[in-house]
Amino acid sequence: MELFKSLVIILMTSVLVNNYVLSRFLGICPFLGVSKQLKQATGMGLSVIFVMLAATLVTWPLQTYVLDPLGLGYMQTVTFILVIAALVQFIEMALKKFIPALHKSLGVYLPLITTNCAVLGVTINNIDDGYSFIESMVSSLGCGLGFLLAMVLFAGVRSRLEESNVPKCFRGLPITLIAASIVSLSFFGFGGIVDNLFK
Repeated sequence: MELFKSLVIILMTSVLVNNYVLSRFLGICPFLGVSKQLKQATGMGLSVIFVMLAATLVTWPLQTYVLDPLGLGYMQTVTFILVIAALVQFIEMALKKFIPALHKSLGVYLPLITTNCAVLGVTINNIDDGYSFIESMVSSLGCGLGFLLAMVLFAGVRSRLEESNVPKCFRGLPITLIAASIVSLSFFGFGGIVDNLFK
């Protein structure tokens, strides 16, 4: 029961309180680049969830059973980037073969998952936070769901912005950044809710 409660707290915190995009400001490039349309935003969010889970599935045992015992902890970042790059290539090939429309719509942003600091941040933070393998997987799932939530919410905001009469000096990137900061501020309210739920 205590483990279940701990996993629920990790999941809720990862999705709402420590949202990698809106609270930690990691993964901003695809957040701003692919959130123009809901379909693209959802596809990118689902791809990031898969990459985060797969990267954690590989990197946690690699760090625990290979790098740390051999005293190669300093190779963590390089090793993790290589693992993430290989996983993204696998996803890109799979999407190109099985879902070509989504592959085409994601365009250049799909390979950018390789350099998405949110994916690398999740794998490193899971180890730095001292999570067990199960806790790391739940944390990665939560961070991926948080990324998807941020993408879908912001796609809705941006669709409303397209229909709005924005002053000329704010059109384009300025109003997008202002809207992103307001959406980000709304997520800070979840901190107290999660704390009070699980006291």
